[in-house]
Amino acid sequence: MAALAYTLGKREINYYFSVRSAKALALGAVLLLTACHAASRRYRGGDTCEYLLSSGRFLGEKVWQPHSCMMHKYKNSEAKNCLIDKRIVFIGDSRIRQLFYSFIKLINPQVKEEGNKHGNIPFEDKSASIKVDFLWYPEVNGSMRQRIKSWTEGSVAKPHIIVAGAATWSIKIHNGSNEGLTQYKINITSIAPLLEKLAKSSDVYWVLQDPVYEDMLSESRKMITNEKIDAYNEAAVRILNSSSRNSKAKVKLFSVSKLIAQETIMKSADGLHLPESSRDTNAMILMNVYCNKIMKPIDGSCCQPQPPLTLIQKLAFCFFTLSVIGYLIINLIHRNSFRKNKACTDLESGEEKKPAISAPNVSTLEMLLHSFCKLGLIMTYFYLCDRANLFMKENKFYTHSSFFIPIVYILVLGVFYTENTKETKVLNREQTDEWKGWMQLVILIYHISGASTFLPVYMHIRVLVAAYLFQTGYGHFSYFWIKGDFGVYRVCQVLFRLNFLVVVLCIVMDRPYQFYYFVPLVTVWFMVIYATLAIWPQIVQKKASGNCLWHLGLLLKLICLLACIYFLSYSQSAFEKVFSFWPLSKCFELNGNVYEWWFRWKLDRYVVFHGMLFAFIYLALQKHQMISEGKGDPLFSNRVSNGLLFISVLSFLIYSIWASSCKNKTECNELHPSVSVVQILAFILIRNIPGYVRSVYSSFFAWFGKISLELFICQYHIWLAADTKGILVLIPGYPMFNILVSTFIFVCVAHEISQITNDLAQIVVPKDNSTLLKRLLCIAGFFSGLLLFSVTQEQSRH
Repeated sequence: MAALAYTLGKREINYYFSVRSAKALALGAVLLLTACHAASRRYRGGDTCEYLLSSGRFLGEKVWQPHSCMMHKYKNSEAKNCLIDKRIVFIGDSRIRQLFYSFIKLINPQVKEEGNKHGNIPFEDKSASIKVDFLWYPEVNGSMRQRIKSWTEGSVAKPHIIVAGAATWSIKIHNGSNEGLTQYKINITSIAPLLEKLAKSSDVYWVLQDPVYEDMLSESRKMITNEKIDAYNEAAVRILNSSSRNSKAKVKLFSVSKLIAQETIMKSADGLHLPESSRDTNAMILMNVYCNKIMKPIDGSCCQPQPPLTLIQKLAFCFFTLSVIGYLIINLIHRNSFRKNKACTDLESGEEKKPAISAPNVSTLEMLLHSFCKLGLIMTYFYLCDRANLFMKENKFYTHSSFFIPIVYILVLGVFYTENTKETKVLNREQTDEWKGWMQLVILIYHISGASTFLPVYMHIRVLVAAYLFQTGYGHFSYFWIKGDFGVYRVCQVLFRLNFLVVVLCIVMDRPYQFYYFVPLVTVWFMVIYATLAIWPQIVQKKASGNCLWHLGLLLKLICLLACIYFLSYSQSAFEKVFSFWPLSKCFELNGNVYEWWFRWKLDRYVVFHGMLFAFIYLALQKHQMISEGKGDPLFSNRVSNGLLFISVLSFLIYSIWASSCKNKTECNELHPSVSVVQILAFILIRNIPGYVRSVYSSFFAWFGKISLELFICQYHIWLAADTKGILVLIPGYPMFNILVSTFIFVCVAHEISQITNDLAQIVVPKDNSTLLKRLLCIAGFFSGLLLFSVTQEQSRH
């Protein structure tokens, strides 16, 4: 009964919720969310600087997350590059002094908080010509007004950034009386026009007063209450910018510090001053407000304007627009033609006449345009998610629960959709799809949870990436060895399916090819496998049958390949020379050099070779009937099978212990290329030695495995954000619901792109050699034009 209920349950789900209906629902969700976010930007404003300065929340205890955007963590070198030849002034009381120290520590971490606390404090970084001064003005009074007024006069150089704020001394001196508040309002009214005047040419920030922890205040500060602080803040907010409501040049109110203080003031040493971590957060917010628009960090979306469209992006937009128009015209013509040729009854014979069949070339053109229409709409969504300032973005924050709980969920779903395999061979198609599927889901969870900060998880994920490349070596070697098909059609089909989406994204998202590092990696390794087996002498299974010399020749080829890999991995200069030739360098450069490409290639340099070698040994054992692959049968004898299973489980445990004991990524990565294959082979043995395990697979994981490449690439822009540095926020305020909705849309888009790629592969890469040659010439012309435009674009940028 349980089995029957299980089967009926799956059928009910599949009957009422098909892939087609899921995609329709995803499309509706995208349109609704786009309209809502556009309306929100229209009526509430879309200035992320205001959000950065006024709202946010803590992720954990120390990580501050601004509302709707991402905050970059500036390094000393970045801060210096941004503030070069700048003068910054902090003017106010002891709280502003603390903010001053936290700010200059971003420029020079060696600075110590020394000097007269109730006096002016200068700071200068001569290497970058940066001057930062703290001016001691604990009250908003005539002295502060006179100093600010001097900057508005032509004889004195204006600071580029002014950070001001004061109130607690006024409360203390006037013993919290209403007369003190009245005088504060008069004084701030007198300096407000001066600050607004300075705001036309400088960045002026007024820091609102943080709450205090009243229980910890000393007797001399007991009159500084949160009620009084709120009253002083209300006065500052009401008076500042009162004369320039509609002007772009405004004094920026730094109110986010209040939110930070509400969570951390209880950790204060005296109840008045913020703990160091909170002050550092405020300083980093200031740095983001000013520097993001200058430095344009990828993971700093706050205060960054939308990047202008490049020439290539504009051409892509025109192409997709023309595709939509062309498809609509052809579709309209076909509809009219169908109506004219609609089946009708012949009055004389009484028989039904059949309409004429459309010409094949017209249907191919319509299919081509239809695919480009769908792709254009999808690319619009990509652009809106990760290039336009429409949807929100947030920083990642890792917790163990955010990684391991989703892993348990998908494991349960995978077991729920267990079915019998059609064949019981080792690494059959259903099993490899399943393997790709669960690995891809784990990698996705790893990326969105920010688990790369946890070293043991990082090392296990590195094994999963190596396993993908292992399958590349195993799969392509097996095909060429068994089929002996080294034709151009096969090569073009594989290259098209691997690279089509990435090429489109490079154009639409204005990113280099190497940015999507995994696709260049599998593409190069496919060409290496092809070259190894295709060059003379071509040795395939059919030729090698009955002659050991051919097997020896193949092993020699593999040894030569291993020697080349070993040489390039230990000779960075030789590797860079190979991939630094123009125009090859255009494909493999990132940030002006090929170091990133060398690092990625070196990290899993042996695993493809291991996959090829495993395929060769396995197919040889299969050919000589040395393994049993019948349904329910173990691969080897019981004694050998049990021994191999024990060794495999033991290797998993040893690897996990080693990964947990690694001190840093550099040390772990050095050993990874040599040890990753042990874990891969251990998994293959555990998955395939027991016959009952080999005879079943998870259709849930296999479904995701069929679109694993699209999932891996699409996550960059429509699930994660800021080129994988953050998380896309479609539904703000509800993190779990947001993940569910964005994941649903993301999976539907990846599946649709997979179908579009398969459809276009049949059209763009035909089996007829003469037609294929013409298409290849057209593709070569396309890439030549793209290369020319990219060179022109780079020159215009510089």
